[in-house]
Amino acid sequence: MQALISGRRSVRLAATLSFLALAVPAAWAAESRAVADLLAQPAQANTRAIHSLQLSVARAGTRLVSVGERGLVLLSDDGGKSWRQAKSVPVSVALTSVHFVSDKLGWTVGHSGVVLHSADGGDTWLRQLDGLKAAQIVAENARALAAAGGDGVARHLREAEGLLQDGPDKPFLGVYFADAKQGWIVGAYGLALATVDGGASWQSLMGRIPNSGGKHLYAVRQDAGSLLMAGEQGVLFRSTDGGASFQKITTPYAGTFFGALPVGTNGLLAYGLRGNAWRSDDGGANWVRLELPQPVTLTAALKLADGGLLLADESGRLLRGDAGATRFAPLAAAPRAGLTGMIQAADGALVVSGARGVSRIEPATLTAEAQK
Repeated sequence: MQALISGRRSVRLAATLSFLALAVPAAWAAESRAVADLLAQPAQANTRAIHSLQLSVARAGTRLVSVGERGLVLLSDDGGKSWRQAKSVPVSVALTSVHFVSDKLGWTVGHSGVVLHSADGGDTWLRQLDGLKAAQIVAENARALAAAGGDGVARHLREAEGLLQDGPDKPFLGVYFADAKQGWIVGAYGLALATVDGGASWQSLMGRIPNSGGKHLYAVRQDAGSLLMAGEQGVLFRSTDGGASFQKITTPYAGTFFGALPVGTNGLLAYGLRGNAWRSDDGGANWVRLELPQPVTLTAALKLADGGLLLADESGRLLRGDAGATRFAPLAAAPRAGLTGMIQAADGALVVSGARGVSRIEPATLTAEAQK
């Protein structure tokens, strides 16, 4: 994956994204050399789309929407039992994350700094942003901060100018919208932008986040009024004012976190490389490492409708935990290697995205395991 993303730290980004490379086709290696073409080329109809590498899955009302390689978007209206390809996707770059706020309104982000929006439940998509525009937004914000003066603005300006010179080769890796208007996107080299008008315009958050060195950000989510971002070198950032300001949460782990979510009353669960899962019961002041069966990279986490938690690792194993994330145990469900995301369907089934497409785990399996 090194050729996918250029820049001074592409090797480190490629290494920490290794779990996504399990089924990456050779054509991806040319992506950074043909960014302009892929941004202009719509996703092609593919008879094997349902078996393609899928990187994220979300619910749009009762519909399921999955996104992945070459701009392939899959839709299911029967809880993940069958899938069809979306009618229109304007790009052929890899799509890494998807989120819907209703049965109609959703956003997906991906390589080359692309942001797409759908207003019809994922059938058709329009481009709202790409890497060139994103770099310009970041650079303009950095110049304004530099003109106003302040600590760290010179370094931020240098990094922003570097993004602009590199072109549209940096991926967005996470997206979350609170409603039809307010949303956030994060990505490589500390990329972080926000919108308050549904993606019609975007503002840089990079001058507000204490992210020294522009560490890669892999996930963003809002829960219980707290906005969380997770990234490399054990970084977690939290905002309690909708993104107006951010505080760094200190953790004892120096490796990559692929995600974090609130648990319990004032708790946090952060997960990442080599089976590292850490829990805090006091909002991030103190942390305890969870003892998991194997040191395998954790790629996704999910709050279930019954209050329980699920962790997924890159071997395809699912770990079920209690609502407070105090303990986890493997489920007996057959592993699906290369899991990248998961969501619970309207009927309670678990639907997972991964290296070989999207698959469904029946509700009875999860219920039976929960009772053991």
